[in-house]
Amino acid sequence: MKVKVVCRKLYDYIRYDLKEIAFPSSLPDPPHIKKRRKLTWHQRFLVLKEASRLYAASWVRDIGPDLRPNDYKKDDETEGKPNGDKSRTKVTEPSTLEDIAVAARGGMETLRPALQRLYMTRASAYRDALKSFIEGYQEGIQQVMDKKEDPSKPQQEGNTEKKTT
Repeated sequence: MKVKVVCRKLYDYIRYDLKEIAFPSSLPDPPHIKKRRKLTWHQRFLVLKEASRLYAASWVRDIGPDLRPNDYKKDDETEGKPNGDKSRTKVTEPSTLEDIAVAARGGMETLRPALQRLYMTRASAYRDALKSFIEGYQEGIQQVMDKKEDPSKPQQEGNTEKKTT
């Protein structure tokens, strides 16, 4: 008899409790929530199409005009220029993004020096900005200290200016 009870309890545990433990049911929605109807396959396709179009457009915005396909480059270069200037195009240095994109195509051996250059330029820019901030801060402190040391000088200079007018 005990074996039968144990088997039944084990069967009930597997049938009801284990299912609830492995795949818990969610709480019911509040009464004020209206259920949305499911999208059809055609509507899902349209949503996916629009989302992918917006995603691609965001990449074009982030990359900038330098790495767009060639037809975009040609349109941008010819806009606003007379026909005589087309033959004289300026040779410009590749941007940092182009440099990294080309290096990434070459593999890790070419990507590492490009990233090191990028980090070094950013570090030097940060260092220069920090130096200029410190110099400006020290100049400000020096001006405040000068005002505290000589409180009578600014007042005397101000008084002499008022007398001359």
